[in-house]
Amino acid sequence: MEIFVEVAKLRSFSEAGRRLGLTRAMVSKHILQLEDKLQARLLHRSTREVSLTDVGQAYLAPCMATVAQAREAALVVAQTGADLAGPLRIQAPSSFGSEWLAGAVARFSLPHPLLEPLLYVDDALLDPIEHGFDLTIRVGGIPDVHALAMRPLAPCRAVLCAAPAYLARHGVPQAPQQLQQHRCLHFSHLTDGTQWHFARGAERQSVRVPAAFTANNGLVLQQAALAGLGIVYNTTFLAWRSLMEGTLVPVLADWELPLNHLSALYPASRQPSPKVRALIDFLVAEYQPDPPWDRELRAAGLLA
Repeated sequence: MEIFVEVAKLRSFSEAGRRLGLTRAMVSKHILQLEDKLQARLLHRSTREVSLTDVGQAYLAPCMATVAQAREAALVVAQTGADLAGPLRIQAPSSFGSEWLAGAVARFSLPHPLLEPLLYVDDALLDPIEHGFDLTIRVGGIPDVHALAMRPLAPCRAVLCAAPAYLARHGVPQAPQQLQQHRCLHFSHLTDGTQWHFARGAERQSVRVPAAFTANNGLVLQQAALAGLGIVYNTTFLAWRSLMEGTLVPVLADWELPLNHLSALYPASRQPSPKVRALIDFLVAEYQPDPPWDRELRAAGLLA
């Protein structure tokens, strides 16, 4: 199957042989044996070129997948018991990446001097497969459940907060609808845009807020809130230190915002390598069952 895949990609018995370290005659012999076993002709041969038959075209995709899985399995066996080594490409949202993931990846890497982490922080929803990431940390769900596998890492709680100076100037809202009279700092990647959703017991409210300031980066919004610009829709993993210090204070704390999750995503089409599995296990141990930022807030009475 591996030889057939190479011949199909290169459209040449000779080129496939050079790639695999085989003679042209040996490549031809293996293809003939495969066709004989399948009782089907996979390739058209001529003196100038090799092309796929209709059956060969249909057979190629599952063959490529099988060969890729076999190579991944061999890699797992080769790396079992060995130290983690080589590049490890990780992508994460910039706020979480800088505030929490960078330190965790550094601690994970210390016992593995041959490991080469590449941490790419960006709030754009990049396609992990297209961009070649081994592991992607994302807030929310999987964009394509067939292409990506997921492992939950931690709950991602949202919180409204503002600087005391802002609230002293503009007053403290007592109900979600009162946000329409306030300056709201909006994260542009929220699924429902500027419509914020609230729950309190069985009660539900949704409010379309005026976005006085919008950014695609939580750190930017945090700085705007600290400067007293308005009320920010934030995450506890980003706001926790400012809440603990009192430079930001919770707003509408008796109402709950939708709960999201931090998840680890990796290609579903292949077995995760030992270094990817080891990093996921390490992050799960760091963040579950209760992430450290929420533990700090709960101990201070700032989170239910």
